[in-house]
Amino acid sequence: MKKQSYTVIIANGEFPTHPEPLSYIENANRIICLDGALEACLKNNITPEAIVGDGDSISSALRKQYAHLLHIFTDQETNDLTKAVAYCIKNGFLIIKVIAATGKREDHTLGNISLLLDYMSDCEIEMITDYGIFTPISSTTVFESIAGQQVSIFNFDRTPISSHNLKYPLNKYVLDNLWKGTLNESLGKTFTVVTEGKTLVYQTFEVGK
Repeated sequence: MKKQSYTVIIANGEFPTHPEPLSYIENANRIICLDGALEACLKNNITPEAIVGDGDSISSALRKQYAHLLHIFTDQETNDLTKAVAYCIKNGFLIIKVIAATGKREDHTLGNISLLLDYMSDCEIEMITDYGIFTPISSTTVFESIAGQQVSIFNFDRTPISSHNLKYPLNKYVLDNLWKGTLNESLGKTFTVVTEGKTLVYQTFEVGK
C-alpha cells in the first residue's frame, strides 16, 4: 500500500515531545512553519520549505537570513495558521497535519482547534498534539482505532449525532455543550460517527487515559 503524502504545518504553540507528532514531522513530504515557530524549528534541526505569516513574530536577523523562504501576508483579518493553510491550498498541498498548535495560551489553542472546521471544506486536515488527534468531519466517518482508546466528540451546530462501536453509544443525540460528547471509549479496531453537521472527533494516543 502506497504511503500517504502530506504536508506538516508547525505552528507557534508548544513544540511536541511525544513520539507520535514527532514521527509526523519526520515523515512529512514538506514542512511549512509559521514565522513565530521558526526558532523552535531551527532548535530542533528542522529547516522548513516555507515560512508563512504576517512577519511580526520573527526577528530581523532570521528574517534576513531566511528571506528566500519567507511568504509574508499582511492581512490582519486572519491569523498565521490560517495564512499557512491558505498557502498550502493555493499550492495544491491538500493533505495537511497541523502540529504545535496547542499549549502556551489557551485562547490561541481554542481558536486553532475551532478553525479546523473552516479548513476542512478545502483540504484534508488534522491536528496532532502530544496527546491525540483532532479530526474535523461533516458526514458519516469511520475511524481506525483500538479497544480502549479514549474518544471525544464535539458538535458545533447542534445537529443530531449517532455512533457505532463506542462504549457510550449516541443515538441522534444533540451535543449542545462541549462537555457532552467527551470521555467516550472505542470498543475495537474501528468506530463510526454519524453526523451531518460540523463535528470534531478527538482520539487519544494512549489507551484508557
